[in-house]
Amino acid sequence: MSGNTFGTLFCVTNFGESHGPAIGCVIDGCPPGMLLSEADIQFDLDRRRPGTSRHVTQRNEPDAVEILSGVYEGRTTGTPIALLIRNTDQRSKDYGDILRTFRPGHADYTYWHKYGLRDPRGGGRSSARLTAPTVAAGAVAKKWLAEKFGTQFRACMTQLGELDIPFESWEHVPHNPFFAPVADVQRYEDYMDQLRKAHDSCGARIRVQATGVPVGLGEPLFDKLDADIAYAMMGLNAVKGVEIGAGFASVAQRGTTHGDALTPEGFANNNAGGVLGGISTGQDIEVSIAIKPTSSILSPRESIDIHGQSTEVVTKGRHDPCVGIRAAPIAEALLALVLMDHALRHRAQCGDVVQAVPPIPAARP
Repeated sequence: MSGNTFGTLFCVTNFGESHGPAIGCVIDGCPPGMLLSEADIQFDLDRRRPGTSRHVTQRNEPDAVEILSGVYEGRTTGTPIALLIRNTDQRSKDYGDILRTFRPGHADYTYWHKYGLRDPRGGGRSSARLTAPTVAAGAVAKKWLAEKFGTQFRACMTQLGELDIPFESWEHVPHNPFFAPVADVQRYEDYMDQLRKAHDSCGARIRVQATGVPVGLGEPLFDKLDADIAYAMMGLNAVKGVEIGAGFASVAQRGTTHGDALTPEGFANNNAGGVLGGISTGQDIEVSIAIKPTSSILSPRESIDIHGQSTEVVTKGRHDPCVGIRAAPIAEALLALVLMDHALRHRAQCGDVVQAVPPIPAARP
């Protein structure tokens, strides 16, 4: 499938380029009968879209989604759902200077060698612009999971560059441009202003959580739920690390404290991040991702051209100095796609399994 389709039963095929006429996706496998409108999808697209603050790319795209198929009289039909998002604010001339050179840290070099050519306009197929259809598909998955199990998704930024962001409350996340769980973000505003003036970029750390997840999602060995979550998250542009639960902190933990004790009142803690043996426990799914600094920056950097000759590259255009700022809704969408696919797979194989002992509560206070 050339790496453009995700999922087994809930399949999402992503298409388009950053500066093409449109981007979009086709969702195959969505159960029939669910109420679905553009408004159900647009909310998450508006959270992700560019131009929403001075700290992100100023490309002004409305990201208005159109449902082309798979919905009749407001309900899903069980047939493929085609979603289209038109590009309206391309500025391709900004990329004329890099047609024959490679941006350090970008996909230019690898695309050129793999395909023998590349679309330099905004990164073409490798652009973070292609995360918009993923968010759209994720919104469909979120709606079905919420109606079926009460599953909810949320994400926040926990680190911006070298600055840690302490967790205060989820209620702060929708009210600042960083998706930060703190009331005062002035420190991070100042940091980003300085970064932009220096023509540089930084990375970020994002925490993603799913609550109300049913027990039993995931398959043995190679299709473990946490393995598929990591696979999905690594498919997001610029992600260089994924943690489930305690993640790398588990290296310093002892077995006497890392293992999540089970009691009649629930699990004592959640170092496992809601997954044991590759199968969901019913606890919150906890994921953390590391996002590298943006590769497209105005500072001159050493590189080569397509003939292997030394050159200097300055990337013009409108870029996010920290792509992690808009990553929260994308990470939510990817987690939703994984859980949706596994929910359908679990229903297909184990829908008739009778539980002799009911699941324990998700967590102990």
